[in-house]
Amino acid sequence: MTVVLLHALPLDERMWEPQRSVVPDAVAPRLYGRGQSMDEWARSVAGEVDGELVLVGASMGGYCALALARREPQRVRAMLLVGARPDADPTPERRAAMIDVIRREGPDGLWREMVPKLFADSGNADARLLYREPDGLVAAVEAIRDRADSTDVAHAYADRVRFVVGEHENFASPGELSEFDIRVVPAAGHLVNLERPDAFNAELREFLAGV
Repeated sequence: MTVVLLHALPLDERMWEPQRSVVPDAVAPRLYGRGQSMDEWARSVAGEVDGELVLVGASMGGYCALALARREPQRVRAMLLVGARPDADPTPERRAAMIDVIRREGPDGLWREMVPKLFADSGNADARLLYREPDGLVAAVEAIRDRADSTDVAHAYADRVRFVVGEHENFASPGELSEFDIRVVPAAGHLVNLERPDAFNAELREFLAGV
């Protein structure tokens, strides 16, 4: 069984460093540059990792996890989804604004706009984790915008899928996920694993112990 860590926008795989003490052998692929859709990303990731998988996906990485679970249900054993939601994108118009920011102001402009939405305390933001290739970021926003509704996939996994959100989550509220197994981490925003790594690592250990 291989744990696969799937990162969030606009960061890359380095965002999972606080979890390496829990899953030192985990695979953490970079998602950018794998195609134009979540399904293409899922196919690419599946082709790089053998055997049975446990997927841990943050935000954008959660959407890729759901696409991978739809594509490879016989291989995906369980999913821990952080700040992600199973439905289709509820705000496609917002994605157009994000793409416009990237094209006008570059990755740093996107970072400035997103930090207040990603962290309960902006002092926890680390710009060194930002992915800095504009075309890759634009393609990622488009893949998020165009993702399929995966609510059926989440339901099919039943007690093998768990959602984790921060108390100050901006994109996937506990109420919207109330039909699923959900854990709320206090004093955290969207990127729980970075803002409250000890609390998230405890959730991760517990989840993996039950898989």
